[in-house]
Amino acid sequence: MRIIRIGSRESELAVRQSRILIDSIKQYHNEIETELITMKTTGDIILDKSLDKIGGKGLFVKELDLALIEGRSDLSVHSLKDMPMETPEELPILAFSKREDPRDALVLPLGCTEIDPVLPIGCSSQRRMLQLKKIYPGANYKGIRGNVLTRLEKLDRGEYGALVLAAAGLKRLGLESRISRIFTTEEIIPAAGQGILAVQGRAGESYEFLKQFHNEEATFQAVCERAFVKTLNGGCSSPVAAYAKVEDEMITVTGLYFDEITGDYITGNLTGKKEDAEQLGEMLANKLRTEWCMR
Repeated sequence: MRIIRIGSRESELAVRQSRILIDSIKQYHNEIETELITMKTTGDIILDKSLDKIGGKGLFVKELDLALIEGRSDLSVHSLKDMPMETPEELPILAFSKREDPRDALVLPLGCTEIDPVLPIGCSSQRRMLQLKKIYPGANYKGIRGNVLTRLEKLDRGEYGALVLAAAGLKRLGLESRISRIFTTEEIIPAAGQGILAVQGRAGESYEFLKQFHNEEATFQAVCERAFVKTLNGGCSSPVAAYAKVEDEMITVTGLYFDEITGDYITGNLTGKKEDAEQLGEMLANKLRTEWCMR
């Protein structure tokens, strides 16, 4: 029997996400046995600094990449939004999952029905903070790191008046009841790839068993959103956001362009054929950048 070793971050959410892949493999390929290998990444260990201060999203994949290269694992499962825009040629993304809810969600402390104005709203990204300031202009904002359950513990013991988290992660953890409000993708444009799982492996090897897991619609969305971010050199320190929606043969991408000098941003969208998803993402990025420069 073939054994496939799947590498994952060791948080409960990461493990549950990896089990989505494991369940798919078991459903369609009973000739394959799976083994889950969990590990801490640098991004999980360093929690007292914001990501842009310590190296960005690559810190969540470095150890998993090394395990693949050294042959200690055969696949890695990632939240696509946590992956760098550039992936090594020898470690390609092999499949994208069907997308879970891509939106952001507001979570209040247990027993509360409103945000305590004295306490800060906890956010893990500048992208969220930037857009939330237009929804809650009088609120205070404070960064927060750690896995979802750790963040909820900090919220419930009174360190924050509310948190903004990805709805997908809360739903995958069975914590949908903690959601007080779902923000539309117009109110808060999501991070590129939010709600999509990416499966990474080694180039040149056979991964036919991923065929049933791979989702075509999510692939168009992922390619489009990541092209937008990559064109703007996003994923670094500047806030960036992109969300693509597929309807029949068309795809509409909405993006956010941030100007570091003024601290303000503009948004916009483009629609085209889904087969042109990558070019559409690039076009929107260049369009917004040009529009800003002409203001």
